[in-house]
Amino acid sequence: MTEAEEAQIEEESEFSRMSQLDDELAYKLEEAFESPTPKILLHNISKITSEYDAVDLAYAVTRLPPQERVVVYENLPDTESKVIFIVSTGTTTRTAIFRRISDRDIKKLVEEMPLDEAVWILEDMSDRRLRRVLDLIEPRKRSRIIELQKHDRNSAGRLMTNEFFQFHMNTKIRDVALQIRDNPGIALTKYIFVIGDKGELIGVVPSRALIINPDYLPLRQVMRPVLYAVDADESREEVVDMVERYKIDALPVLDDEKRLVGVITYEDVVEAMEDIADTTIASIGGTAEEIGEGDPILRRFFLRAPWLIVTLFAGLTNAAIIAHFTGNPWFAIVPMFIPLVTGLSGNVGIQCSTVLVRWMSSGEMSSGERKLAIVNELLIGLLVGVVFGVACAAIVLAMNASGIQHVSDNFGGLFLMIVCGIFGACFMSTMLGTFSPFFFERFGIDPAVASGPIVTAFNDVMSALMFILVAQVVYTLVMT
Repeated sequence: MTEAEEAQIEEESEFSRMSQLDDELAYKLEEAFESPTPKILLHNISKITSEYDAVDLAYAVTRLPPQERVVVYENLPDTESKVIFIVSTGTTTRTAIFRRISDRDIKKLVEEMPLDEAVWILEDMSDRRLRRVLDLIEPRKRSRIIELQKHDRNSAGRLMTNEFFQFHMNTKIRDVALQIRDNPGIALTKYIFVIGDKGELIGVVPSRALIINPDYLPLRQVMRPVLYAVDADESREEVVDMVERYKIDALPVLDDEKRLVGVITYEDVVEAMEDIADTTIASIGGTAEEIGEGDPILRRFFLRAPWLIVTLFAGLTNAAIIAHFTGNPWFAIVPMFIPLVTGLSGNVGIQCSTVLVRWMSSGEMSSGERKLAIVNELLIGLLVGVVFGVACAAIVLAMNASGIQHVSDNFGGLFLMIVCGIFGACFMSTMLGTFSPFFFERFGIDPAVASGPIVTAFNDVMSALMFILVAQVVYTLVMT
C-alpha cells in the first residue's frame, strides 16, 4: 500500500470518527430537549456542554432548530467556550444567538476574539447594530476592526490580522520574550517579524529560535530573509495559491513602503479555501445562494432565478427548433429520442469539463499537456458516441422487432439514424465540454463556471440540433 493510499484511509477514518461524534452529540442534545421540565432540561444541557468541546457542540447544534441552539450557547460554561462556539458555528446559528443576547454581551465576545475573527463575525449583524456594538468596544480595538473592514471581502486585507509581534532588528531575545509575555491577547504565530530602521520588514524569526538561542542575542543574528509577502489588495485566491504551494505558516502583508500591516495565518487560509469551495460549488450548481435555512424564501428565489434564465431560453430555443421541424415526415420518430440525447450528451460534456477543470485548478498543466488532454477527451467522446449509439440502436431495434414499441419498418435506416445521431450529439457535447474551460479561463472567468448552467444549456440546444440535422440527412439519403 502506498503512502498516499494510507493517508487517504487515515483521512477517511478520521472523517468517520468526527461524523460519529456529531451523530452522538446531536442525539444527546435532541434527547435533552425532550426533558419533562425546564429545570431538568437546563441541567441536562449544562451537563452536555461541560463534557464536550465547544467546537464539537458548534457543529452538532446545526441539526437543532435555531431557538434550541441559543439554549446550548447560553449554557456553555465560560466566555472562552462561548467565543470558540461562535467562531466555529455557522451564520444561521450566530444570527439566532445575536438576536437573543445584548450588545454588551456581543462586545465581550468580540474583545476576546482575534481581530480577523471579530471582523468576520460582525458581518452577520445589521449595519445599525454593528455601529452600536463598535461604539462599546475600546477605541484601540475598534479602530483596528474598522481598518480591516475597509478592505474588500475577497482580499488579503480582509484575511489578515493587524495584531502581530514585530521588533527592531537590534532587539534582544530576552526583551522579545518579555514583550510577548506581557501581551497574551495577541496570538503568537510560528514567526515573529523583524523591521529595519525605517520600519520596513527585513526578516522573520521562527518562534523556536527564541527558545534555543541565548537570550542576549539580537534578532538580526537569528533572523531569516522574507521569501514571500503580499499586499493588502491581493485576491484571496492568490493568497491561497501561494500558501498552498510554499506551505507558508504566516504570510506577511505589506504596504507600498514594505512596512508590515498584517499577517495571514494558515488557519485564515483554510477558512478562505472553504469559502472559495462553497462559492465554486454554488456556481457549478447554478446559484449564488449561500446555504442558510433562516433566509427568507423570496431572497433565496432571487439568488437562484438569474441562473435559470439561461436554462429558460435554452428550453424555449429547443421548443422552437422542434416546432420548426414538426410536420416533416422524417421528424416523426425524432422527438422520442430528444430526452435521451440531451441527457446522455449533457453528462458526457460535464464529465469532460469537470476532469479538465480539476486538472487546471492545480496550475500544473503545460501547453503540451493541454493539447494531449484535449486530444484524449475528444477520443473518449468519439468512443462514447460510437458505443452508446450502437447500444441504443440495438435496444430500439430489438423492441421494434419484438413489437414492444414499433418505431419504423426500415431497420437499416433506423439503426443508422440512431447511431449517427447519438454519435454526433455526443461529439458536439465533448467539443463544448472540452474547449469551454479554456475559453472561460482566457477571459479571466473561473473555469468551474463552465460546468454550470450556461454550458449545460448550450449543450442541450446544440446536441438536440445536431441529432435533428443528422436524422434529416440519414432520412433523406437512406430512408426515402
